[in-house]
Amino acid sequence: MVKHVIIWTLKEMPAEEKAKVKKDIKEGLEALKGKVPQIKEIKVVTDNLPTSTGDLMLDSAFESAEDLAAYSKHPEHVAVADKYVRPFTAHRACLDFEI
Repeated sequence: MVKHVIIWTLKEMPAEEKAKVKKDIKEGLEALKGKVPQIKEIKVVTDNLPTSTGDLMLDSAFESAEDLAAYSKHPEHVAVADKYVRPFTAHRACLDFEI
């Protein structure tokens, strides 16, 4: 099993806009379960504590590194990333590891 964890820091924006962006990212990515067959688990955490250095986190799991690679190129995933994630992201940190 491969875990794929991403922490995003969003661009500067008003709090109301940031809350909507976080909601849209969460809904968009979590809706990929069932559309992208390689996804075993997917969860987006948006309720971070003030001590956090990021704004939201993706926690996902795949059967293999090959499945993770297929997910990253899947048209449904690319569409969500292009519409809801990339335009609003200032920084992205990623950790992929086997469990």
